[in-house]
Amino acid sequence: MSGHAGTDQVTVAAGEPGFDPDRQVQVPHLSFLPEGDGVVVGNAATDSYVVLPADGAELLRRLAEGMTPRAAAAWYADTYGEEVDLAELLTDLAELGLVTPPDAAGPADPRVPAPVRWQRLGRALFSPVALLAYVALVVAAVVVAVAQPDLRPHYRAIFFTDYLTVVTVVLAVGQWPLIALHEAAHALAGRRLGLRSRLTVGYRLQYLVFETVMDGLVTVPRRQRWVPMLAGIGTDLVVMALLTLAAATLRAPDGSLPLLARLCLALSFGALLRVAWQFFLYLRTDLYYLLTLVLGTVDLHGSASVLLRHRWRRLTGRPGLERQWAQLHPTDRRTARWYSWLMVGGYAATLATLVFAIVPAGIHFFAEAVAELDGRHGTGNLVDSAVVLVLSGAELIFVGVLALRTRRRARTAPA
Repeated sequence: MSGHAGTDQVTVAAGEPGFDPDRQVQVPHLSFLPEGDGVVVGNAATDSYVVLPADGAELLRRLAEGMTPRAAAAWYADTYGEEVDLAELLTDLAELGLVTPPDAAGPADPRVPAPVRWQRLGRALFSPVALLAYVALVVAAVVVAVAQPDLRPHYRAIFFTDYLTVVTVVLAVGQWPLIALHEAAHALAGRRLGLRSRLTVGYRLQYLVFETVMDGLVTVPRRQRWVPMLAGIGTDLVVMALLTLAAATLRAPDGSLPLLARLCLALSFGALLRVAWQFFLYLRTDLYYLLTLVLGTVDLHGSASVLLRHRWRRLTGRPGLERQWAQLHPTDRRTARWYSWLMVGGYAATLATLVFAIVPAGIHFFAEAVAELDGRHGTGNLVDSAVVLVLSGAELIFVGVLALRTRRRARTAPA
């Protein structure tokens, strides 16, 4: 915040648009939250947030309380013994949406924003009583799965019917509402705190994805952030519990599992994969962001990546990355020394998931499809296998084309 300009620099040159140094600045309702060495300042109405030095945040508070720019600059000089170029600061804050530009239509609204929609629903779903009920459901499902081994998660549960086309389509479409439920839980847990979190739908490659935008979480005290961060994982566990209990309830008198029960177990296994994915910490999952919250790090992932590359280069006899390592935040350096091993564990978890779930399921899937091509089990099975193989091949080709196009664009893009 310091500078060599005097308080006269808050004046504006003739003919230039800007803030009048002797007129109060229109400031919307802002939130101030101390965070580390700075203060997170946010405008919830516009989802605008910025980390300011403590002295800068105090200066903004004075403007919000009604001080004119000239008076605020004089206060800053008296308090901190330094002068500030308030004209430049106000321009930057206006671009961030933290003060209202002088040419904006109408004054800033100083009132506290109205409660967000679905806030009551979020409070009900994440109340202490509700959380205890969720824990009870998960415990009940575990007890049932221990007593009935055929209800335990296994990759073979995916094949709930002999028709592989039905398996492919139903699991692909059936997982969408469950994935949306995962993200909606994040959004509702945020709205419970009054945040304007929202659920968005988009695409990654050929996949439909749901994402939660929850920028306002940075303005919430740290102890209140863990529920929005863990809401998705908790929802997946509750979904698994409900599907497992439903399958147990649907069991036939002779002990067999009807089609609907097998479908529940197939969807439950998909939820388990989503939970396992959260432990792939190198992907910056929900658990990663929870760790950064608890540990108070700045860029834990980047710091741990530098350390792993440094170790690998030293192990292979090449120069290390001492310079990059020394430039990292001290908290990140201290934490990365043990967190880097968790990243390695994340790679190991990925490999284990591939070896024990994804690859066996894929091999079983394609083996069954190829086996049905001889037509010995009827025309229906032959057509089913052919459709599945064509769809699978088309997907691989589509991904390959996209990868080649991306690589070609990267090569031809200007430096």
